[in-house]
Amino acid sequence: MTTLTNVVTDRAPRRRLRGRLRAFRGARALALPLLILLIWQVVQARAVVPTNLLPTPSSVLETIGTLASTGELAEHIAITSWRVLQGFLLGAVAATVLGSITGVSRTARELIDPLLQSLRSIPSLAWVPLFILWLGIYEPSKVALIAVGAFFPVYLSLTQGLLDVDRKLVEVGRMVGFNRLDLVRCILIPAALPAYVTGLRGGLGLAWMFVVAAEVMGASKGLGFLLVDGQQTGRASLILASILLFALLGKLTDGLLSLLSQRLLQWQDSHSLQAA
Repeated sequence: MTTLTNVVTDRAPRRRLRGRLRAFRGARALALPLLILLIWQVVQARAVVPTNLLPTPSSVLETIGTLASTGELAEHIAITSWRVLQGFLLGAVAATVLGSITGVSRTARELIDPLLQSLRSIPSLAWVPLFILWLGIYEPSKVALIAVGAFFPVYLSLTQGLLDVDRKLVEVGRMVGFNRLDLVRCILIPAALPAYVTGLRGGLGLAWMFVVAAEVMGASKGLGFLLVDGQQTGRASLILASILLFALLGKLTDGLLSLLSQRLLQWQDSHSLQAA
């Protein structure tokens, strides 16, 4: 009992120290953006650039506050986030399936990968007329465009991660009697997991980029719609408010995915140690 109490007591200062380190890192990460905003505010307070072209940060925040007070902002954020989530999941699932196949099978890689690599070079806006023709101007075409953006980083990272697995591990697995499914499940996937996680984060980032193109092509709600509305009405503060919200939401979702990825990698490491 005494030993257990000592262990808990020893862990408490470590947890507090880790909490302080996280707080310090968070504050340090905010230092540069806050400095930029301060300089921006001071410079534009003197109207160095016409305020109709570059409003002050306080004006941008006031625009966000006005949208929030009417409830309009929450609706735009919810719609855009839902589109990103749908497109990201669709693209990531498709990329996981095809990346696993091409990463494991040389024949499949020779058949499928050249086509996908050629499609990767197509600009995002080039898909817009085709998706509108096929799917209309409503949600399916927007989700499809976002899925295309999310697909390629996940596919490329997973395929390369599987190809980079040490072949000696595969040979050891075969020597102990693993069949093809066991090799994929016990050796290839765990070894490629870090690369796959990196691909997921890249795919999520591109999903946020592609949602702008998706919403610009005919949305009546969403942050991309606010961008277009700000352009058409000449409100630079609304444009900058939308850009700022895109940046904040992208960073928030990337942080959440990074946290989940760390937990997944930690679980994998502990599971591997237990298996060993």
